[in-house]
Amino acid sequence: MKLTTLLASAALALGLAGGAMAQDKTKVGFVYVGPVGDGGWTYEHDQGRLAVEAEFGDQVETVFVENVAEGPDSERVMTQMALDGADLIFTTSFGYMDPTNNVAAKFPDVKFEHATGYKRLHPNVSTYSARFYEGRAIQGHIAGNMTKSNIIGYIGSFPIPEVIRGINSAYVHAKKVNPDVEFKIIWVYTWFDPAKEADAAKTLIDQGADVVLQHTDSTAPQAAAQEAGGVVTFGQASDMGQYAPFPRVSSIIDDWAPYYIARTRAVMEGTWESQDTWDGIGAGMVGIGEITDAVPADVREEALALKAALADGSYHAFTGPLNKQDGSPFLADGETADDGTLAGMNFYVEGIEGDIPQ
Repeated sequence: MKLTTLLASAALALGLAGGAMAQDKTKVGFVYVGPVGDGGWTYEHDQGRLAVEAEFGDQVETVFVENVAEGPDSERVMTQMALDGADLIFTTSFGYMDPTNNVAAKFPDVKFEHATGYKRLHPNVSTYSARFYEGRAIQGHIAGNMTKSNIIGYIGSFPIPEVIRGINSAYVHAKKVNPDVEFKIIWVYTWFDPAKEADAAKTLIDQGADVVLQHTDSTAPQAAAQEAGGVVTFGQASDMGQYAPFPRVSSIIDDWAPYYIARTRAVMEGTWESQDTWDGIGAGMVGIGEITDAVPADVREEALALKAALADGSYHAFTGPLNKQDGSPFLADGETADDGTLAGMNFYVEGIEGDIPQ
């Protein structure tokens, strides 16, 4: 009788343990380079995190750490997340690339997803990014039409291929509609620093720019343009609609939610595999914010037509003839750039002045 009771108790205990295990939440971590309230890049990644919570409810637990510097500190944060039981970790800045792979090597059972990088050194690492350069093409088209001074300012974060692609795409499409256009570029060597971004915007405006584009994360350039008056801007990564209808006349919006939901589901279902993802307007990862009435109606219609062509693949943002800055051939007439070339882009196209910092 005692043996039967012991066996029954053991079976009950195992059953309870099994039930608890079946109800274990999938833990998903997010590492952010800026604050969730930046109004741009990190804000949109956090919207994706919230979408994961909304999709899966009590089946998931999400955690995040914001304002994590690229480099050793990010490796410490990722390590702690893995030690704390994360099943999946999204590392959301280019400079997290090597730290992501370093930590992944130590935690082979944890899945890692690195945004905008290209290194997958371990089977538990994936990379993902968006074709932001498609959105830059639309911004360039609008900017080239709207500038009166023919000077367009561009605030660059770091001289990496992602940012260089955007500058080139914007320039190519501004030049198509306005052969007299000139780009002035300021590198601020930060993703998020409102003071530096505001100073860069003010400097560009002082140099005659009446359109300012940015590849940085805060709304500070929008505020600087609003204060100056008469300067056109575009939202970066997020809509930045509080500055619409002017100076913010449109925006590039990063929509990470579908990807984050799909990859979390893959971990939950045991179907996750290492992969590279690079999606654009067609897949919905790159959105174009409302083009306001501050943009002339004909320019708005042209921009929307360009958006549609980029989305359905009938047009590629890098279509020849195009030369490199030094005059050497880049793309022949009708030729389009392949993804390998775009992924490693380290040159300006012909017509852009100045050197890319090393």
